Amino acid sequence: MSWRKCLFYCLVLILAAASAATAAEPKKPVNPAPVVFADQTYDFELRRVLGYALSGGADLNEALAAAHRIQAGNGNSWYAAWFDLAQRVRVAGEASLAQGHRVSAREALLRAAAYYRSADFFLHADPADPRILKSWRLSQDTFRQAAGLMHRPVEVVAIPYENTTLPGYFLRPDASHRARKTLIVQTGFDGTGEELYFEVAFFALARGYNVLIFEGPGQGGVVREQHLYFRPEWEEVVTPVVDYALSRPEVDSRHLALMGISMGGYLVARAAVYEHRLAALVCNPGVMDMMGGKRPSAGQWQKMRSDPKATNQALRQRMAQDIGFRWLVNNGMFTMGVKTPLEFMEQFARYRLTPEQARRITANSLVIAGHGDHFLPYQAQKQIYDDMICRKTLMEFTAAQDATPHCQMGAMAISNQRIFDWLDKALEQKPCPCSHR
Repeated sequence: MSWRKCLFYCLVLILAAASAATAAEPKKPVNPAPVVFADQTYDFELRRVLGYALSGGADLNEALAAAHRIQAGNGNSWYAAWFDLAQRVRVAGEASLAQGHRVSAREALLRAAAYYRSADFFLHADPADPRILKSWRLSQDTFRQAAGLMHRPVEVVAIPYENTTLPGYFLRPDASHRARKTLIVQTGFDGTGEELYFEVAFFALARGYNVLIFEGPGQGGVVREQHLYFRPEWEEVVTPVVDYALSRPEVDSRHLALMGISMGGYLVARAAVYEHRLAALVCNPGVMDMMGGKRPSAGQWQKMRSDPKATNQALRQRMAQDIGFRWLVNNGMFTMGVKTPLEFMEQFARYRLTPEQARRITANSLVIAGHGDHFLPYQAQKQIYDDMICRKTLMEFTAAQDATPHCQMGAMAISNQRIFDWLDKALEQKPCPCSHR
């Protein structure tokens, strides 16, 4: 077998865990049947859109009609379907607003914002594609229009960060400014701050929480407009956010929690190793290693780096054959500011906690592990829980809850019910008596 074929098959085996779970699980997961697309990546992203219907981010018939116009694997058709739907719904919302129908306007604008968010998802192979910035800006603009029509206060904030600021939102359950429990929430590898309203904030506000949403480097508008890319030292991002939160009189410093979604589950854990002012931590899911525990050996790295042209050729060959892997690498290059698949691999490999770091986390911690997560195997999600020594809880989502997809997409009601029931109790407990606090 030739060197290049050997390299190709080696890479296929090494990187399989980066796009699909391969490790054995306690029980074989029973995943929900595909909604429209047989392809797992497109099915998951559609489930993500549909799941926000509960919090006002979709209407089922219009979303399903858009999905049926999409060809799986064709990012242009995905963009056209969601962008066209978002445009139509936004126009309807603005017409309602012009006639004084504020509730109808708010509902339509929220759906439009969510559809715009989805539109550019498969376009990131070309960071210069103008549709990426256009759809994101429209998503932000329509969300902020809708926010101005909400009965709960939504404040656009700019959080000081190094020599610039990070964008975010501070949301309160009512117009009072009294100090109360507060949740800081962040997205992960591909989400936006606006999306977090539909995924988490909607549910937190109903339970009496303040919510501080922020985007960090590599995320949302920070990567699209500010051109700041992911960085492994995420405590350098979260510490200024915690500083900002604690500067606000509405935040009860004794009841401050941090939640991370998807890759955010890793990022908040990394931050919590160094940031000890948090009463509670939620990792959804738990992530010890963004490569899922499947990473090249030193010898394999040496071989790949010795012929980067051949390595990139092999990686691009796999990308051509695997929609999910193609998206992973393209979005990784987009959010990490690199030009080749190998460079992305090298950057991605840096996002890994050691057992010693996990033992330094002091917050009362919730680690979530899904039995049908197609990004990370169950054991890879559970590993950080095993290594923690702080007060901790492992929350598993299985077929019994119909919540097996990554981050429980499509099961927002049960996901938020279980997470916030835990968080309500966790914030009432005394600080962890860990010796390293």
